[in-house]
Amino acid sequence: MSEAERTIARGSLHDELVGRLRDMIVEGELPPGGKVPEKQLCADFGVSRTPLREALKVLASEGLLELHPNRGATVAKLTLEDVDEMFPVMGSLEALAGELACRNLTDETLAELRALHYQMVVHYHRGERAAYFRLNQQIHEKILDVAGNATLSFLHRGLAGRIRRARYVANMSKARWAQAVAEHEAILEALSQRDGQRLAEILRRHLANKAEVVKEGLAAEPQDLPLSPARRSA
Repeated sequence: MSEAERTIARGSLHDELVGRLRDMIVEGELPPGGKVPEKQLCADFGVSRTPLREALKVLASEGLLELHPNRGATVAKLTLEDVDEMFPVMGSLEALAGELACRNLTDETLAELRALHYQMVVHYHRGERAAYFRLNQQIHEKILDVAGNATLSFLHRGLAGRIRRARYVANMSKARWAQAVAEHEAILEALSQRDGQRLAEILRRHLANKAEVVKEGLAAEPQDLPLSPARRSA
């Protein structure tokens, strides 16, 4: 990313800074276990330490960072325990979002979702992983928006960053990737039929399958996995 692209306009400084940092964590530019280079980031983004540290606090509340008094912040590592805890909860939240979305879905919004899906499939066939995941995320976020439940959105946001990170780092095989695309085809079909119960079941299974992919990737790591902060203090 160039210096001009990194520099943040003042209008929405906090939200933009949080979003940029979140993307850097999710996409591995700030690697798990690594220390957050605050001085360098301030220079890159053209901001002072105060807004940067406020943004770091937000990302720590999402479980993406760990804050250490007088020692700065490090990027949190994903553990098997985290996956077992997070994905069933997110599956339930997305299942509810699917049910509600089917009640509220308009033909115009369905057309938007269909367009996102078809473009995502294009990236799949081209093997463009990063672009595929961006469209994938937009589809899930659109379903959540259509659900129109503020409390559900708040709870979803609390897990979304860590789930995105887990999805992104998972090294999907061709078979697993094809399975995920087929599940998205089923999601689109259920939306088209406004079948909330079926969509809820598909979304819950979709998240469960994603969890297995992530766990396979973590299990293949050569180093010992650390316990999450919650487990260490238990």
